[in-house]
Amino acid sequence: MKNTTTREAAQLADIRIDDDGWQRVIPDLDAACERTLAALFAALDHPPAPVGVLFTDDAAVRALNARFRDQDKATNVLAFPADADALPPDQKTFLGDLVLARETVEGEAAAQGKTAVAHTHHLIVHGVLHLLGHDHVDPAAAEVMEGLERAILERLGYGDPYDDVSEADRQ
Repeated sequence: MKNTTTREAAQLADIRIDDDGWQRVIPDLDAACERTLAALFAALDHPPAPVGVLFTDDAAVRALNARFRDQDKATNVLAFPADADALPPDQKTFLGDLVLARETVEGEAAAQGKTAVAHTHHLIVHGVLHLLGHDHVDPAAAEVMEGLERAILERLGYGDPYDDVSEADRQ
């Protein structure tokens, strides 16, 4: 049974938990998001900006992925950049929303020999970099984005998220 809760973690993350299983993965999602976003903005020397984060399941992410990306499958994280022109004047700094799928995150972490906590932090960083305009479609852009991910995750005390990860797992 889903118990949807909505909370605000300081001013960087507007957290919504739509899958109780996330509480097992990371007991304090508020603190985890806040810590990750603070490290990201500090590493990028970017002014802190709020992000919405939905922690949900594969079914919800699959539906969103099919609707907005024409891909009928679950994925680990989806990033939806804010349309700055559509935001109220007092919210122009809102970056957008991330949606994470618990079962996919846990499965990938296990397959890659990582903790689900480390992988979740990596995917939050990865998603926010997408909100900031980074991408990994071409090799040069992927190299830049992955370098930023490595530097930010190092600040958080995690190793290289791409060690022993195949090219297919990077997508």
